[in-house]
Amino acid sequence: MSAQGQFATKRLGKELQKINNSLPPGIVLVSADNFEEWLLDIKVLDTNPLYTNQTYRLKFKFGASYPIEPPEVVFVKLPDRPIPIHPHIYSNGIICLDLLGQQGWSPVQNVESVCMSLQSMLTGNTKDERPPGDEEFVRANRLRPKDIDFYYHDNNV
Repeated sequence: MSAQGQFATKRLGKELQKINNSLPPGIVLVSADNFEEWLLDIKVLDTNPLYTNQTYRLKFKFGASYPIEPPEVVFVKLPDRPIPIHPHIYSNGIICLDLLGQQGWSPVQNVESVCMSLQSMLTGNTKDERPPGDEEFVRANRLRPKDIDFYYHDNNV
């Protein structure tokens, strides 16, 4: 394992220890069997009618360069875990959020802060809609989320 990979493993080990001891309300660790992929569930805790009584599954994929580079984070659809409807979340679970891109990411961020940011993003949403061009994007996209060059045009949603 490279020195960079060892650093990622050490950092993720510390994060996992902290997560196992306590997580903010509405965030639950589902699985973290290795330092490559973790699953967490998040809920919106306010009274936003768009997300009432819904739980959403997040999949985090970590590269050897974590936390220098952001993890790949997507929503996963399961029978009891829909993809949230939001103007920055595609129907295939890909999230358009600058925090998850190379430009907006900072190594001080972590799994917990990403989950809290996504909770906040959902909490503040009032639009019951997908991003413009969702169907075409989902049909045509062959890139991994980290390889998509999103244009962040609306920071108010």
